[in-house]
Amino acid sequence: MDDRPLDTSPEVHELYQFMLMQLTPEERFIRGALMFDAARGMVLASLPKGLSPDELRRRLYERIYGEPLPADFPTKNNAEHLRPETTRAPG
Repeated sequence: MDDRPLDTSPEVHELYQFMLMQLTPEERFIRGALMFDAARGMVLASLPKGLSPDELRRRLYERIYGEPLPADFPTKNNAEHLRPETTRAPG
């Protein structure tokens, strides 16, 4: 499978892949996280101002993942079980 972007020549794509593989796994992870943060910022900037936190979360999820936010997705009102003080390790 060719994962090369349509606007990138095979030679440039090969060079990019080579340069990427010269990074440590940690450096590649950090770059991926920074790219995700940048994409998230662009999506947030494109959404209407004044949305409720739940509506903002719903729209952000849909724009990033391309599907509706699951109905059982944790919200501020239903995420009690996710708080560190209420989560206990098994045993």
